[in-house]
Amino acid sequence: MNISEELLHSMDAVVQHYGSGEYIFRQDSLPQFYYQIAEGEVKLNSYAEDGKEFIHSILSKNSGIGEAMLILKKPYPVNAVTITPCRIIKMTAQKFFDLLELHPLILKNIYTSLADSVFEKQTMMHTVTSGTAAARLKEILNLMKETKDNTEKFSMEITYTRQQLASMSGLTLETTIRILKKMEQENMLKTEGRKMYY
Repeated sequence: MNISEELLHSMDAVVQHYGSGEYIFRQDSLPQFYYQIAEGEVKLNSYAEDGKEFIHSILSKNSGIGEAMLILKKPYPVNAVTITPCRIIKMTAQKFFDLLELHPLILKNIYTSLADSVFEKQTMMHTVTSGTAAARLKEILNLMKETKDNTEKFSMEITYTRQQLASMSGLTLETTIRILKKMEQENMLKTEGRKMYY
């Protein structure tokens, strides 16, 4: 979901710069702003009682962050943490709702984007809870590839680290590495140096 920067700035949005590893918002805090990524990558994560990180999603340029909670006026169920240095556009909640009233098509686009996100989450959660470890990881890779124009074999570079893939699938790093090696042996995955292609 992308709202043009010009339109956001016309509603008094400001730009904030974040370094890698900084929080944009924390779990259980109340939404007060609309955030959109202008540059960089952000992960939505949470932590289990044992401290293990689970990555719910990784967002990149033009993605809104946490807009569902802003619309619902409910606390964030996750953290938003920068993975890379980021330029984030930030607008107050009131200005965001004013924008939606002035441009109802944006609201329709947000609902479509949120519905797509719910579909992906439900598909992923089904796999994470009922599938084998290998099936979990393959499903996550398949969901990533579905968003690409080219779905040919080895056409998608996996830009996430092995640790990020482990955190997204609820697996240990060791299990994730073992599955990726097996996928390479079975010609489902290709590596070139430190890069992986699916």
